[in-house]
Amino acid sequence: MKFMSTLLLFLSYSSLVFGLPHTQAKSQKFRPARRENTTDPGSMLQLNSDKNFHFEILRVLALAPYQGADIGEVLVAADHIAPGDFESFYTAFNDLATRVHNQASAIDSTRYPVSARNALFREASYYRSADFFLHGNWDDPRINSLWTKQLAAFDAAIALLPKPAKRVVLQGKGFEIPTIFFSSGAPGPRPTLLLMNGYDGSQEEMYHAIGEAALQRGINIITFEGPGQPTVRRQQGLGFIPEWEEVVSPVIDYAMKHCEVDSKKIGLWGQSFGGYLAPRAAAFDHRLAAVIAFDGLYSFADATFQQFGSEMLDLYKTGNKTLFDQNILSVLASPELPTSARWAIEQGLWSFNTRSPFEWVQKLEKYTLDGVVQNITTPVFVADAQDDMFFKGQAKILADKLGDRATYHMFEDIDGAGEHCSLGAAVLSAQVVLDWFQDIVSS
Repeated sequence: MKFMSTLLLFLSYSSLVFGLPHTQAKSQKFRPARRENTTDPGSMLQLNSDKNFHFEILRVLALAPYQGADIGEVLVAADHIAPGDFESFYTAFNDLATRVHNQASAIDSTRYPVSARNALFREASYYRSADFFLHGNWDDPRINSLWTKQLAAFDAAIALLPKPAKRVVLQGKGFEIPTIFFSSGAPGPRPTLLLMNGYDGSQEEMYHAIGEAALQRGINIITFEGPGQPTVRRQQGLGFIPEWEEVVSPVIDYAMKHCEVDSKKIGLWGQSFGGYLAPRAAAFDHRLAAVIAFDGLYSFADATFQQFGSEMLDLYKTGNKTLFDQNILSVLASPELPTSARWAIEQGLWSFNTRSPFEWVQKLEKYTLDGVVQNITTPVFVADAQDDMFFKGQAKILADKLGDRATYHMFEDIDGAGEHCSLGAAVLSAQVVLDWFQDIVSS
């Protein structure tokens, strides 16, 4: 069709936010992963020949340092994933989650609370992975059933922490904010990090991505989700909103009143798309001691529109919603559509709660820090990743706009930290960023 090549360009980005770069059309034949011969000292072993699947397998593996996964069992599951086959991805991780669920159920949590907790955390992670590529069919019952299982496993796990975590529900403007408070157990009011994920990730994932590392350092953590994020999208039927300060401010209110929180030492961590949402909130609420944009994102709108070909961009600008929707949905129906493209549009429509690609893109236009970045008064750690293929240059733009309010740090390929959000380098990134946070709140 006329716009096929342009749409494939537009839809050829994918990450924690929009998936991974363009890959070849779906293969019906299983091709095992192979390392490419290269002289690049920072190259990483590919876990699947489909780059999008490689990234999502790496994503769950990256949770291993902080109880979110075990390496061997994930690699066994990965060996059963056919490139480009969403159902095989679901089956591999659902089977793994079920096996680990059975292991967890056999453990006497009263006698062996650590063993039970570790198994339950892994179970929850694998159910989340099983769900990841299912959002193209909103009526698929697995979208909710898998989430119910992951929530149950995670809740059972956090009840077995040395200081059991507490779920609370905060009130936003027309929506509820599911929140979890994790105490470091250290004496006195403590520095506290508010942790939020991005375009496709949950608050439960944040515990393993950075939360446990913070707790080890005597820092409380409070995780939460807003509209468009997994639990709110499922339970309240709400898509993303641009006024993200309406999500963050009630969480700050809650933190400041908590007896274990030092109200002058509260930081906000935004992961992936959260690397835009966190600075946005800080432009409107000045009570934070520090902000971490991991990775930094100045304009989600610009980063998106740069992926458009000229024909599709021109079509969008005409305002012809019917034709724009027809072209996008026709491409989505094509069996030749690459994994990256299919996931990008399916997740976009689902997380913004619209079935119209035109309305989805309209909503994206509002996600820019133009006109508000000057209102940020808080120190901001702006993380960048050397091999971030999704929003390359955006972190540096954010840092430059912030000027001396920003601490800019490039995570490098040679350290295994060059992927988007330094995926796979959780220990290193925690060391760098949490040391910075501790310096900020102690100064």
